[in-house]
Amino acid sequence: MKKTFIALALFSVAAGAQASDTSCQSVTENEITSLFQQWNKGLKAKDPELMADFYAEDAVLLPTLSNEMRTNHAEIADYFSYFLKKGPQGEINERVVVLGCNKATDTGIYTFSFADGSKAQARYTYVYRFADNKWLISHHHSSVMPE
Repeated sequence: MKKTFIALALFSVAAGAQASDTSCQSVTENEITSLFQQWNKGLKAKDPELMADFYAEDAVLLPTLSNEMRTNHAEIADYFSYFLKKGPQGEINERVVVLGCNKATDTGIYTFSFADGSKAQARYTYVYRFADNKWLISHHHSSVMPE
């Protein structure tokens, strides 16, 4: 019993120390919304590698125009090699941004306009994580709106 108590006490102290070592990167809603603007500008470059660089190494992408989940840099770049051929440009229709400690979410509805004149409206969620002194997308889910 005494050993269990000591082990629990040490674990609690270690967990508390770890939590206090974590510093939260301050961020504003405008800074998070500007991340989408940067991502959207990246579409114009038509460079799949550039687009994949907006994502964390362990990011998950559930893309708008693909049935495949993408879980690493190469798979994300592969999706963008297809998507960028369509000449997409996004516009946010409505959004909700939630800020947290070294993370933020941007959720809402956006519309993509394509080079051929077609459009696709979709629901989206971007989860951003602050790591290595920059904000990266750790999760991006986009699905076409049901008709």
